[in-house]
Amino acid sequence: MSAAHDRTSRTLDAASRDHADHLWRAASSAETAPPLFSATSDDPLSDVLQAIRLSGALFFMVEATSPWGVAVPHAGKFAPIILPRSRHVVSYHIVIDGEGWARIPGVEPTRFEAGDVLVFPHADPYAMLSVPDGSPELGEEESMLFFREMAAGKLPFVVEEGGGGPLHATYVCGFLGCDLQPFNPLLTALPRFMHVRRPGAGDMLDKLIGLTLKEASRSRQGGESVRLKLSELIFVEVLRRYLAALPEGQTGWFAGLRDPAVGRALTCLHAEPSRAWSLGELAGEANVSRTVLAARFTQLLGCPPMRYLRRWRMQRAARLLCDGSQKIAAVAHEAGYESEAAFSRAFKRFAGTAPTAWRLENGTTAS
Repeated sequence: MSAAHDRTSRTLDAASRDHADHLWRAASSAETAPPLFSATSDDPLSDVLQAIRLSGALFFMVEATSPWGVAVPHAGKFAPIILPRSRHVVSYHIVIDGEGWARIPGVEPTRFEAGDVLVFPHADPYAMLSVPDGSPELGEEESMLFFREMAAGKLPFVVEEGGGGPLHATYVCGFLGCDLQPFNPLLTALPRFMHVRRPGAGDMLDKLIGLTLKEASRSRQGGESVRLKLSELIFVEVLRRYLAALPEGQTGWFAGLRDPAVGRALTCLHAEPSRAWSLGELAGEANVSRTVLAARFTQLLGCPPMRYLRRWRMQRAARLLCDGSQKIAAVAHEAGYESEAAFSRAFKRFAGTAPTAWRLENGTTAS
């Protein structure tokens, strides 16, 4: 991106600054969250977000004027630069002002405007453009160079792009890392491209964006860390918007959350994943018959409840193997297995490698 500067966005008014202060104080008061598996969770979305190790990777703002266009390569190419230990990178953009077009291979160009949020969950290459049929001014190689300089701290939070023409767009770029393997029900459920509208000024997403812009206007120790954490909160709020706006008749993990019976079953499974659930017990908690629950669960999530539970237990086990020093037998018990040998065989079938090898390859000490 051809030029950079330190000008602060002028979109943040006094009211949003005051609300941002209040929101930040509230967020700070909740700073000491419990360890991931020290307690059960009756919030499946939060449970999955924690287990897949969502983490902010890079966060900056672009002020573009026509003609402008940026080609972003497959995330697998730049992930080692901005978040080298992440298995997957999700890209998203929040449009603050102006308009433009987003283009992804195999999908018709999509017009965006102020208030829109664009998400590319599956690492696809894409382009952000001033016109739908335009050629990117900056190709993938230039974008790779930009990522290297931004990750090295050589560029400011606000960067300029384009030729100074009348068409303009101001948007925030966020990149998040997460675990893709062995089981990521959230990511699997998302489409290749998400186009979410912000309801308007004053909603939670608007407040989070305002707080981020306010933090960016200051030069304080810890500022980058704060912005990255805020980027995670923004992404979670986008997911909540996506869930709320999901059309009737959709399938997938988010549709399952919204379904009364399946959503209740998911809540139970995530609240007590080590419990020896039977289909009958789960159906009783969901207030439906076993036949109805099995059919509805499979229709929406693509697998029966007990198979989902086994997959989720393996995801939790994979996280424990990565993050802790527990013995394999203890992890096996957490995953609902009485035998370490049985757990090791099941884990290898599911993840493609034995628990010990998984820990060595993906653990916190690996780099």
